[in-house]
Amino acid sequence: MMKLVPPSRQYKENYAAAVEELQDEPHTLEEKRPTDINEYIVWRTDHAQGKNLPEGWIPASTFWLVESGIVVGEVSIRHELTEFLRTVGGHIGYWIRPSKRRQGYGKEILRLALQQAKNLGIAQVLITCDETNDASRKIIEANGGIFEKMTEMENGQPCKLLFWIQT
Repeated sequence: MMKLVPPSRQYKENYAAAVEELQDEPHTLEEKRPTDINEYIVWRTDHAQGKNLPEGWIPASTFWLVESGIVVGEVSIRHELTEFLRTVGGHIGYWIRPSKRRQGYGKEILRLALQQAKNLGIAQVLITCDETNDASRKIIEANGGIFEKMTEMENGQPCKLLFWIQT
């Protein structure tokens, strides 16, 4: 059974192994994130409560997708949208560890995140993906995503596709 859990020391080693799998994908993890797992857990807990936020950041709740004691991925649900998030980032960002991709976990983490967003009082969720990321687009559409528009990016980055989902 899969479930979302807040970051916890219970899954510390397993989470570290998941992050290790992402080392070839540095764009997946925030640049400002603590590398020490204990500090990371405090950092995420504070952010969910709107405490100790870096300048320009907004409150966000983070959860780990766990199945049979294994951390499969992570999702962050931003409680509101800044102008940048409204055009590029959206309410929800997630990753699945590479060894677990293409097995339905992306669809499930988003489905569970939408339930959490509803619990946070977010009635309409904006979620984005690169126009080149067909797998992510399919996950969003499978969860009820309605295409709004494509946003042009700078420096040769792929355009962003913006979708809305009712919770």
